[in-house]
Amino acid sequence: MNLLPGYSFRQGSTLDKALLVKFMQRSYQEQFPDQDFSHLAHTVEQYFCRDTPVWWVYEEAGEVGEEILHQLPITNYQSPVACLWVGNAIDQVSGDRHPHIFLLYVIPEYRHRGIGKGLMAYIEDWATQKGDRQIGLQVFQSNTPALNLYHQLGYQEQSLWMVKSLELGNS
Repeated sequence: MNLLPGYSFRQGSTLDKALLVKFMQRSYQEQFPDQDFSHLAHTVEQYFCRDTPVWWVYEEAGEVGEEILHQLPITNYQSPVACLWVGNAIDQVSGDRHPHIFLLYVIPEYRHRGIGKGLMAYIEDWATQKGDRQIGLQVFQSNTPALNLYHQLGYQEQSLWMVKSLELGNS
């Protein structure tokens, strides 16, 4: 399936756990460069399954034909340049189950080429065909490029996630 000219797009499998961990770690490391994100392997182990699909974007391989490309194992021809991992959530107001984007990540060298927008358009079509009425996601307030993309695509803040550090010695 073509997402954009020059790129191919395919659904991954549960065999892609290590690659998904790598993409998650890269995403979080960009926002928090001094943190250790080795714990994300446990997150993937706990939540990644057939019901939480992942899609990968590849730069097309030139002379390798599309029919051959899809027959080759992913690791044999190239690494993905982007990833979309989708889970499930329940709207606590309406009670409706809906897709929740766990991860949208485009490798920095491939940004500003429409890949993120293309992935978002795909997931919106996918969710609509399933009968879903909304899509949820979480984004860090410091991730201005992602916030801009989501606002441009019509996503709106619905709630505010708040945290309090409970370090020892604080009252």
